[in-house]
Amino acid sequence: MSDHALNVLGTPLVPCSYDPLTGYYRDGCCNTDGHDQGSHVVCAKVTQEFLAFSRQRGNDLSTPMPEYRFAGLKPGDRWCLCAVRWKEAFDAGVAPPVVLASTHAKALEFISLDQLQAHAHV
Repeated sequence: MSDHALNVLGTPLVPCSYDPLTGYYRDGCCNTDGHDQGSHVVCAKVTQEFLAFSRQRGNDLSTPMPEYRFAGLKPGDRWCLCAVRWKEAFDAGVAPPVVLASTHAKALEFISLDQLQAHAHV
């Protein structure tokens, strides 16, 4: 993890969410390193459609899991998503809006900037 992480716009990475506390490191940012095999680098504002899609794919992000200090996500929450899962949702037509300033540059290894910009949260 770098103190100088960049976002997909080439500027310093901005925090995604502190409530709920997100990120691979649970530091509020979509930081990553070689241990983050899922590349949790896309800061998205989750939607009901995306949460249902993710649950169908075997990753239930809605159900609270207190043992992991996870309250469960609800539509409108910001969360650092796995880049591959966001791309699957994009391909299925249910990709949630993306916060570009909070999306790590590593996302560009999986998703084009045009695709991310087309789903930018404004």
